Amino acid sequence: MFGTLGERVQRFQQRLTRLDNQPISRASLVIILFLDFFILESIFIGVWEHTAQLTAPDEHIPALCRDIVLDEEWNPTNQLEQLARTVSAFRTSHTRPDERAERKPLHAQCAPLIGAYRTIRDDPGLSRQLGDLVTLEKELGDLRSELARLKGTYDTALLEDIAGKEKEEARVAALRQALAEKTAAMEELVGRKSRLTEAIEQNERVRTLYVHVAGVTEGERTALREDLRRLNFWFPVRQFGMDMLFLLPLFLVLYAWNARSIARNRPFQTLVSSHLLVVALIPAFFKLVELAYEILPWKLLRQVVELLESIKLVAIWHYLVIAAAVLAALALIVLFQRKLFSHEKLMQRRIARGQCQDCGLNLPAGSRYCTACGADQYRSCASCNELTHVHGKHCQACGRRME
Repeated sequence: MFGTLGERVQRFQQRLTRLDNQPISRASLVIILFLDFFILESIFIGVWEHTAQLTAPDEHIPALCRDIVLDEEWNPTNQLEQLARTVSAFRTSHTRPDERAERKPLHAQCAPLIGAYRTIRDDPGLSRQLGDLVTLEKELGDLRSELARLKGTYDTALLEDIAGKEKEEARVAALRQALAEKTAAMEELVGRKSRLTEAIEQNERVRTLYVHVAGVTEGERTALREDLRRLNFWFPVRQFGMDMLFLLPLFLVLYAWNARSIARNRPFQTLVSSHLLVVALIPAFFKLVELAYEILPWKLLRQVVELLESIKLVAIWHYLVIAAAVLAALALIVLFQRKLFSHEKLMQRRIARGQCQDCGLNLPAGSRYCTACGADQYRSCASCNELTHVHGKHCQACGRRME
């Protein structure tokens, strides 16, 4: 079984690199590689576009809904500030909103909240007022910092004036004037902010959002949290299914084309279809690895480690890690030694380079024996009795496979 599988793999490898039993030219190889990379990129883009039709957990339960319902970051004290920052960040963003994502279905608990927010966000006048509120708050913050600095300087100058230092009286007067101007400016900004805040909070759309925020119950929070956990657990599996719905039909078409090309002896189509088969398998392999990474029970491993720590046997875990590393290293060594750097491949390279098949010394063309180790380089073929390389796979005279 394994011998047959190995022979099939070898024949498939030859189809990737040979045309009419001859190595393909460098120009053809360059064209094939460009085609491979183009098709590979197209497949990855197609898989992404196809899978993007799914509703991801972050789309079904958006970040804003999680902030309000799960994290309870919005409350009557700061909800206007939170709303203003969220709308202002959207207005000043340099990227356009993903309309396809906004059309995807929302969780029943999130739909009224997100719907009310979007009516505010998409109202030009109201969103501009919220942006102005953020700007005013920033100006007030800067002005408060400036006032604090001036107050400190004024207090220092006043103490120096009381102590009788010269030229401090004029400085104190100038600082007093600056403080008065900054205080008046702050009072004016505070008044503007108060009027703007009142106008925003009287808006029917804002009041509707506040009602939805205040109406969230503890039971709804618990239910939403469980739904989010379930979505996060199953989404990688659903995503992998969508990936395979795109990749499997493509692979089957390429496989059928490759089999038909081989059966009808069409070398050019066999070469291209063989390459495309490999290209189609690459995304499938990556998606399998991604699925394994997503569903790997890391929590279970942490629980095992915690259990071992609780019974003072955590060393067992490290022993297992060391054993796994040793086994992985052994497997890689076997793979490289038997497949990539096997004795058979080494012999073929030495024959192709005109080297001694035993010690690797470069020999003059046609040398029967190695001048360094004396090893015989040729033997008689059992089929045609002509001389052929000792470690050659096929007779160089008749082409018969050597035993």
